[in-house]
Amino acid sequence: MSLLPTTSIAAIAGYEGQTVSLSGWIYHKTEKGKLIFLMLRDGSATIQCVVFKKNVAEDVFAHAQHLTQESSCRITGAVRADARAPSGYELDVQDVEIVGMAHDYPISPKEHGVEFLMEHRHLWVRSAKQHALLRIRAEVIAAAQEWLNAQGFIRYDSPILTMTAAEGTTNLFGTDYFDLGRAYLAQTGQLYVESGMMSFGKVYCFGPTFRAEKSKTRRHLTEFWMIEPEVAFADHAENMVLQENFVSAIVQRVLERRGEDLKTLERDTTPLERVNPPFPRISYDDAVALVNAKYAEVEGCTPLEWGEDFGAPHETLITQQFDRPVFVERYPSAIKAFYMEPDPQRPEVALCADLLASEGYGEIIGGSQRIHDAALLETRIREHGLNVDDYRWYIDLRRYGTVPHSGFGMGIERAVAWISGTRHIRETIPFPRQLYRIYP
Repeated sequence: MSLLPTTSIAAIAGYEGQTVSLSGWIYHKTEKGKLIFLMLRDGSATIQCVVFKKNVAEDVFAHAQHLTQESSCRITGAVRADARAPSGYELDVQDVEIVGMAHDYPISPKEHGVEFLMEHRHLWVRSAKQHALLRIRAEVIAAAQEWLNAQGFIRYDSPILTMTAAEGTTNLFGTDYFDLGRAYLAQTGQLYVESGMMSFGKVYCFGPTFRAEKSKTRRHLTEFWMIEPEVAFADHAENMVLQENFVSAIVQRVLERRGEDLKTLERDTTPLERVNPPFPRISYDDAVALVNAKYAEVEGCTPLEWGEDFGAPHETLITQQFDRPVFVERYPSAIKAFYMEPDPQRPEVALCADLLASEGYGEIIGGSQRIHDAALLETRIREHGLNVDDYRWYIDLRRYGTVPHSGFGMGIERAVAWISGTRHIRETIPFPRQLYRIYP
């Protein structure tokens, strides 16, 4: 006796007219007398399964009646094309096997508050919109790594536990490291990735990073994932070209492969379709002038003094002037990290740029040309009040075959929020860590 084919719902089109077995969870159930409609999801897609009382055994119909939201089951039936069905196909049910009953599932179709949903994040990820968001996240990650791999980059993993700061000493998570003193959760992998750049030429790291910032904005997480390429013999201008090609490739791949998920999120894809290089460039000086001329047009936006960093309203105002992401370059060195190369023509600004996503989503990439002179790097470390001895290994990279080099870091969650059209970053990662949230 041959076994029935088992397939995923996403591949159901290949089984039209055949009897198959599907395994999944009940997303929704509707009863209409002798008919029961079961929406089954299996992680790949959803399909409507129709149970007609006269076509099944009495116990099968009883099992279908007994099923509740999020109960797990195996359903056997004949695959039938139906243009009215959400997936284009339905399953005419022949048998229902209950695997695990769910009782009093807490998330129902009614409205729930954000706090309730975040407390039940482990279950909320099953909902259609959260499911779509996390599929887009997976696509962004795959697209980013595969594009870099195709360009000849080598993945070069950096440590999560470090003994030094890279982005400032006031936002570190610390822990005792045996008898060797304090260790810190990494704010970035960049410093370590530069060692790989001096070995392989083009490298990147990808992993979680941590910032102990006491911020509650919709753009901040205390734990987030970042992908950080680094390139030898590359200057600031070449670095921006790399970034715009990288971001454009990711966006176009999501449009191509995750169109249904974007529809589920009701994302207007018109702005994304314009994300093609070259991206506009504007200097920090001109950005400040722009803000000061138009700050009244954006709620919460205020005038700026030269040397101040931008807040979210300032970035929103800047991006409103362009139809695609925009680079703001050459920020004051005093407000940027110690490792950024000063502009040789104007040392008070750094050869750096932030890439601001369109539609008011703000910074998704920060990048710069790195200091490649050992003496200058040591001076900058001292100016930032850091212990030079902690960075001896990093300075060594400049002592033995130094080269001009550049790199950047893209925050996955910010990129996903922008591409998916989600206003709050907490929904772009399975389990967000925020100032007042570490459960579940």
